[in-house]
Amino acid sequence: MTQMESISNPYLYETLKMMIGQAIVVQTEKNIQQGVLISILPDHIVLARSRTPFFISMEEIVWVTLDASKK
Repeated sequence: MTQMESISNPYLYETLKMMIGQAIVVQTEKNIQQGVLISILPDHIVLARSRTPFFISMEEIVWVTLDASKK
């Protein structure tokens, strides 16, 4: 099995790869998280907020957008 075959949402994965290093807003099934996207892996992303990493499962993500307030 290749890496792309194990990704549950390859379109989201590719979109997030282009956002690495940028401030983003992520809506999960439970709440909204804001921070700088520092890493993306097939099963989760890592957001940094106040130098604290937050690990978010790809399965939990409802939507994601650039953080317009950080421009």
